[in-house]
Amino acid sequence: MKICLIAEGCYPYVVGGVSSWIHRLIKSFPGQEFIILAIVANRSWSGKFVYELPENVTEVHELYLEDHDWSKKRNRKKTMGRKEYRAFRSLLLNQKVDWETLFDLFQKKSFSVNNLLMSMDFFHAVTDCYNLNYSQIVFSDFLWMMRSIYLPMFHTLKMKMPKADLYHCTATGYAGVLGSMAKYIHGGRLLISEHGIYTREREEELIKAKWVQGIYKDIWIEQFRKMSNLAYDRADLVTSLYEHARELELELGCPCEKTMVTPNGILVESLQELPGKDEEEEGRVYIGAVLRIAPIKDIKTLIHAFGFARAAEPSLKLWIMGPWEEEKEYAQECFELVEAEGIPDIEFTGKVDIREYLGKMDLTILTSISEGQPLTILESFAAHKPVIATDVGNCRGLIMGENDEFGAAGIVTHIMNVEEIAQAMVSMARNREMRLQMGENGYQRVLAKYQFQSMISAYRGIYKDFAKSMGLKWEDH
Repeated sequence: MKICLIAEGCYPYVVGGVSSWIHRLIKSFPGQEFIILAIVANRSWSGKFVYELPENVTEVHELYLEDHDWSKKRNRKKTMGRKEYRAFRSLLLNQKVDWETLFDLFQKKSFSVNNLLMSMDFFHAVTDCYNLNYSQIVFSDFLWMMRSIYLPMFHTLKMKMPKADLYHCTATGYAGVLGSMAKYIHGGRLLISEHGIYTREREEELIKAKWVQGIYKDIWIEQFRKMSNLAYDRADLVTSLYEHARELELELGCPCEKTMVTPNGILVESLQELPGKDEEEEGRVYIGAVLRIAPIKDIKTLIHAFGFARAAEPSLKLWIMGPWEEEKEYAQECFELVEAEGIPDIEFTGKVDIREYLGKMDLTILTSISEGQPLTILESFAAHKPVIATDVGNCRGLIMGENDEFGAAGIVTHIMNVEEIAQAMVSMARNREMRLQMGENGYQRVLAKYQFQSMISAYRGIYKDFAKSMGLKWEDH
């Protein structure tokens, strides 16, 4: 069976939770051929892989959301027929969308995104949308904003899809559009594995964003909802990492019969017998933050909170372990914040092998404003380390337990609550027995519910069922 894995903004360019999950999944099924279809911002990302691709990856295709249309012809006249225009207009007006007609339209060899954006068809459809819903704002601003909003979608619809038996998307969004279009063009099946709820994550980002204001936030949010509705409608199966995520999918319109919970899993044995503290370090309390430095991880709140905690408890030291190359501007702001506030005992390590550090940590921390089911929490539990985490995604379920009796494996806080997060650090620092017990609780939880082989067994069953439904041969090795 040939599987096309479709991922946005992660594998194989970026280390982290979803990328790690994809890499291990591919390596777990060496008998299957995988194609990677990677969605990235622009051509500056092209070929800059941070993973060595497994031998069973035979092709890599890239979609650039901020790309140029390389067509030499420029034509401002009509670009589509009456049926095509109706389908296109329904997309902009958030009506029932005729996706099949749009797929056929954009997949024409002669179709030009630039021509469409400058055409009378686009102008008339945007004008109708403006008159019906947005006449209170300046039309020229609205026209250019609609061009910027729809450009990534148009590049997505124009993408030439590789042929595969199964299209496996790691999110809805642009990945879901590609998977839905590929299923229409080539047949096969569509599987979506949501690690976070894409639509909700984009909503949270847009609400906080400064680059987009007012009514345009709503238009962007509606765009992401539109894409998710398409993916849920065309998918054969939609998996989520925990029950509440599945409930959110149902609220967003995913049919119940298509949903399935498949928790994350880690190799617990790989995080045993880790090197611990040196003798002179025994009096210190080490906190590890294993994450990429990005706004969604809210490193600034972490820094502020640690500053207050360190003032109250001088034994504390914070290690921020993860890459910063993706978000250089934000990372620089974090470095400067530490310096400006004069906070001692914060160390940025960059990308590291966590096995060299995790054994020294007394606890780990995650102050994200959005998460799915973080692998870093499971890895901490495997190393017998308790966790402080914000109440996002499945963090509460992992730390406090869901239908088990292992007990609390850390402390859950509200997002962006500096005082609460600081107090959690101080409490952990001053209560060694509590730390040790919580670490043991987490270890027992991960052994019982979040082992890597359980996750792979679930996907082996899913893949085999798809292969059987298509009359294809399945081989694990």
